[in-house]
Amino acid sequence: MSELVSQIWTPQMQAAFTVVIVLLVVLYVLSIVWVVRDAYLRGASWYIWAIVALVPIVGVIAYCLLRPPMLRIDKDEQELEVALKQRELMKYGECATCGYPVQMDYVLCPNCHTQLKNLCSHCEKALEPAWTICPYCATPVGGVSKSRSTSSSRPRRRTHAERSHASSEA
Repeated sequence: MSELVSQIWTPQMQAAFTVVIVLLVVLYVLSIVWVVRDAYLRGASWYIWAIVALVPIVGVIAYCLLRPPMLRIDKDEQELEVALKQRELMKYGECATCGYPVQMDYVLCPNCHTQLKNLCSHCEKALEPAWTICPYCATPVGGVSKSRSTSSSRPRRRTHAERSHASSEA
């Protein structure tokens, strides 16, 4: 039997065995380094995962199964995207009655049909409720232009703010 082992265990086999052992040790160390680095990037307790990764094979498999789903930088980027979309929605505004997102030049809410702004009696553009003059045609708000006063007897529309104020006084 020892003669058979001596025939198989040649210097070339010893060198190959040594290379395989060295590669396995390097792979083991690299797996621990990978677990620590990945846990750190994901915002997990990397020092605990380093201890778990010391258990050969099982530690790495446990980490792969239980690691956080997203990298910390990806989570931060996702939160920034959500904040950016909320900021874009804030540019438009909301209907005070139903909360539906509306653009700044909407006169009526497309959802509940609440009047959001006045219309200029001359150029029919949307005006902010606080404006006293139309910035598009220089017509005073509430005043009818002389050329349209005879042809248009349409009453001025009340803004949502005016209606809210009137309903709160009642």
